[in-house]
Amino acid sequence: MKNIYLDNAATTPILPEVIDVISYTMANFYGNPSSSHQIGRKSKSLVETARKNIAKQFNAAANEIIFTAGASEADNLILRNAVTNLKVTTIISSKIEHHAILHTLDNLVEEFNLNVIWVDLDEKGGVNYAHLEELLQQIKEKVLVSLMYVNNEVGNLLDIKKVSDLCISNNALFHSDAVQGIGHFKIDIEQTPIDFFVSSAHKFHGPKGVGFAYIKKGFGINPILHGGEQERGARAGTENIHSILGMEKALEVACANLEEESTYIQKIKSYFINELKNNFEGIQFNGYSEDENKSSYIILNVRFPKEYGMLLFNLDIKGIAVSGGSACQSGSSKGSHVLNAFLSDNETIKTSIRFSFSKFNTVEEIDYVITSLKEIIK
Repeated sequence: MKNIYLDNAATTPILPEVIDVISYTMANFYGNPSSSHQIGRKSKSLVETARKNIAKQFNAAANEIIFTAGASEADNLILRNAVTNLKVTTIISSKIEHHAILHTLDNLVEEFNLNVIWVDLDEKGGVNYAHLEELLQQIKEKVLVSLMYVNNEVGNLLDIKKVSDLCISNNALFHSDAVQGIGHFKIDIEQTPIDFFVSSAHKFHGPKGVGFAYIKKGFGINPILHGGEQERGARAGTENIHSILGMEKALEVACANLEEESTYIQKIKSYFINELKNNFEGIQFNGYSEDENKSSYIILNVRFPKEYGMLLFNLDIKGIAVSGGSACQSGSSKGSHVLNAFLSDNETIKTSIRFSFSKFNTVEEIDYVITSLKEIIK
């Protein structure tokens, strides 16, 4: 049986060179970076060098990078600090954010009576920038805008430069969950001065369980994990050295080959779109995922003309790994909160599937997926 992986928005295969770095580090650099002896100091040096190299990819300073166990922790760290440390009383966000944002906001509302305002979305789930500007002009208290760079379900791209400019002109802070963007799109914080963003290594062929928060210089940060003074007091816990170095390597490779790989993956995605249109009547694409200029080249969210309750299962039987985007696929009675935010009830009951690509996918794999879909749907 074939094994075709088209769920790269969920996680990505670890690169062999990243595995080599992780293995070598585990075998040779076991010292605690907080130790004062030579073995510990060497580990500390490696962590700080990785911090500098990661920061350089964004034109950031090393002390603006805080290592975490992943993006969910980084989101929590930033949003909680915005309320408790930076005295933010209102957060503007959208209803199609990742649950790392939405559930954290729910918790902050309950704990601190935070005011959360939802920006309007268009018919495809895109942010209404005019409404965002209107909200920013109306709010007089300390406000943070939290909008994701790339939507993880439908791939919609946020115009982060436009949002950054709006926030600056209205004296607001800007945070972006950039998990689906880091390693796939170029971010230069000198050109686009975001205040906060987060990343997770396993989304760009690095290891799971490690990520970072970018926190612009000048913002004090209080820990949400207590117990030690690691990460300049921002996060307690012995540093995950081998994973941090693995993340450094994965980001290095991703950024070095960004243009070439993005062009290749976009061709795979475009080919798949054309084949779907040519072979299936009534196919639609959720969000802006069909639009090359308004969506990530990684993600395509396909809505079939009716409900196929066993489609995900049958694709899995054929060795094709994908993710569902509707109630019948996800096992949730509520379905996808992203699709529910902008699709009608008649459309959300149809079967939606997210296909997400990487540089390891091929045209031959796409042909097999098309053939398999035809066999299943007939």
